[in-house]
Amino acid sequence: MRRSILSSLRAHLGRLVAACLAIVLGVGFGTLAMTAHASASHGIDETIGKANAGVDAVVIGDNESVQVKDAEAIRKVPQVASAVIDTSAFLQVSWAGKVRPDYLAVSALYDTSRIAGPTTTQGRLPAGTLEIALPAKEAEKNKVGIGSKLTLSSYDEKRWTVTVVGLLDDSKTVGPSHAVATAQSVKIFEPEGYISAVKVAAKPGVSQADLVTAITPVLGKGLETFTGAAWIEHEVQGFTNGIDVLGGVFGMFAVIALFVACLVIANTFTIVIAQRTREMALLRCVGASRRQVFSSVLAEASVVGLVASAIGVVFGVALSALGLRLAQEFDWGIPPVALHLDLVSVVLPLLLGTVATIAAAVVPARRATKVAPLAALRPDAAPVAASKAGAVRLILGFLLLAGGGLLLAASAMTNQVIVGVGGGVISFLGVLAIGSLLVPALVRLLGLLPSRKGGVPARIAVGNAVRNPKRTAATTSALLIGVTLISLTCVGIASVRKTFDVTMDSEYPVDLMVTAYQEKMPAGAEQQLRDLKGVTEVVPVRTLEVKSGQQELDLTALDQAKAPAVVHNPELTDKLKPGVALLDRNTMNMLDLKDGSTVTLVAGQNKLTLQAYRATGLEPFTLTQTDLAKLAPSAGVSGYWLATDPKADGPAVIESVQQSIPSVKELSVSGGLAERSAYTKIFDVLLAVAVGLLGVSVLIALVGVGNTLSLSVLERTRENALLRAMGLTRRQLRGMLAVESLLMALVAAGLGIVLGLVYGWTGTAALMGAQTGGQVQYAVPGGLLVTIALVAAVAGLLASVLPARRAAKVAPAGALASE
Repeated sequence: MRRSILSSLRAHLGRLVAACLAIVLGVGFGTLAMTAHASASHGIDETIGKANAGVDAVVIGDNESVQVKDAEAIRKVPQVASAVIDTSAFLQVSWAGKVRPDYLAVSALYDTSRIAGPTTTQGRLPAGTLEIALPAKEAEKNKVGIGSKLTLSSYDEKRWTVTVVGLLDDSKTVGPSHAVATAQSVKIFEPEGYISAVKVAAKPGVSQADLVTAITPVLGKGLETFTGAAWIEHEVQGFTNGIDVLGGVFGMFAVIALFVACLVIANTFTIVIAQRTREMALLRCVGASRRQVFSSVLAEASVVGLVASAIGVVFGVALSALGLRLAQEFDWGIPPVALHLDLVSVVLPLLLGTVATIAAAVVPARRATKVAPLAALRPDAAPVAASKAGAVRLILGFLLLAGGGLLLAASAMTNQVIVGVGGGVISFLGVLAIGSLLVPALVRLLGLLPSRKGGVPARIAVGNAVRNPKRTAATTSALLIGVTLISLTCVGIASVRKTFDVTMDSEYPVDLMVTAYQEKMPAGAEQQLRDLKGVTEVVPVRTLEVKSGQQELDLTALDQAKAPAVVHNPELTDKLKPGVALLDRNTMNMLDLKDGSTVTLVAGQNKLTLQAYRATGLEPFTLTQTDLAKLAPSAGVSGYWLATDPKADGPAVIESVQQSIPSVKELSVSGGLAERSAYTKIFDVLLAVAVGLLGVSVLIALVGVGNTLSLSVLERTRENALLRAMGLTRRQLRGMLAVESLLMALVAAGLGIVLGLVYGWTGTAALMGAQTGGQVQYAVPGGLLVTIALVAAVAGLLASVLPARRAAKVAPAGALASE
């Protein structure tokens, strides 16, 4: 049997390439996910570990802040060799070429003889007062070099001129980087500097646990103490939560890809076994037992699975190395991470790929043993359309579909995501179970048009597509999984984004609010803002200080007619009219007002009574310019409200606005654009990653479509030869197989898109319902869904090319004579 297995592998290597490709893609994807996760986690562990080298204990504030007296008490503990204070000053820095200053955190240097500290790539660390070392990336961004002079200012408008004496190595920094200065300088910048932590090194022979036990009694209340190892773990946890989540997402897609690969593997071995029916019958005739035939098929699957999985592991590791290299080359904002391979990320995908291949080959192997030796030498009988097992499967499928549907409805109403996931899985299993009934029916329905317009070849193609319902359902299920998940992701992200946009319009109805403090805007300010890239509308606002009873208020007024251009919440623009004021919650509470209450404003000799309504996202007290003119006719323009292009780069627009109108000393820029842009970027990244990852499972599924067509070509060799002998041209034969492939691809795409809509909408309701009070917005990304259907159709046609060429090359006389 060993010789038979080896010769079979050599003889049918071309057939097994499809299975190998599916395994390579599935295992490679799993290896990529696990290796990338392991590399990122190891890189952060290593980076944070180096930054905290020599630290045996850390004291931070829990309910209270750390005081200098706490650090002095720690230093007096006998077990302590060194205790350093981690303190910083938060200042403003004026960069050359920028109109207004940015914020800069400056940390105090400490004794680094026992505890690791910052290092420089150029220059040196500060040694005297008013010297500073900047993070290298920050210096490069703002074109600052060694010897440059910078102006720093504090919140109380004190100013200092400092000299840059060094550039800090921040190439592997995790999180924001701080500049550094001497402790004396930081004390000058911020006399009451906030102490973020006290880092402690133990004397030789003192363990970290003993050190913590020794210093805890001397600390004040409300402080928390960590051992050095626990502190590193605490810091790592803060940075790796997102990596763990992303790793879980990658792992989920890898499992999906491997599951789809199993479907393709099962079909591939079905093809190979169908091709070798006579060969296996002869083996049975010369003495091979059922067990030996079964074992031989599983042995072949083991060899194929092991070899293909090994290639997949190498492929996945190579992709990980390439991705990490590109991240460094193109500076994606990720700290440099070296490739890190651990035993789990290599062995586990190899093991899973091999086991999955063997498991997928079990059913075809059992089918091979059930054919009697003499019966197998005769032409194969037509497949039976119905059976007892099929009826049971259909009943079970409808029950699963109904139960899953109820769970989906319950999750949407109760906002329970876990219930929705369970309902989605159960209902999808139900769809797969009834696939042998559902898919052929849809193929027949979809095939009505080509059957009428495409002539005999098209009618034969439709009949061939539904001839073996189980195989057709199995083929479309592989593609169905990928299309459903891609559609679900696109619909879900589009719906969440639409819900988020509506919520943002309610919470932050204005993109940007530009305000000048204690000065009026210059005459050309409005045009300067209009000329900025990404700004689509600019509306001036006026402010005025008034009194209401004993309370002093700042009013903001804008033109009622122009408000809809910059306020994205129609409810607010409808309310904003003469005689009405819109107040935020705090102002309503301060004035003890309710919706519809009246409020009287006094400005000099003028009085005005307005109806007050609560509003979110505007200024504390907003009214129309018509009403403001009754209080102060000559009130000047003090700011502008801006609308921006949704497709513009939000951070870039904010930066350009902050650096505009240079004649204004203090310019405040607020609004919802920053948060909106951050979430939009997240949505875009999620969509790109999800579609890219799920595309792998679709690629594997298309291999399965090609395999099924190959099997149909094999089984219908005589039939195709007879059609050729009766006048069917090679072109018509290729067209017949293309129509068959196209029908299966379109049915999988259509059914997957419908399921994706249902799952995407119910998932959005479950995920966002509680956060929005049930105000969930459902979206249909028509362009994306049409693209998915077109890609599936084109891919289905491509999958038919090789089987069609193989069928067309067979001479009619030779095929008829071979049986």
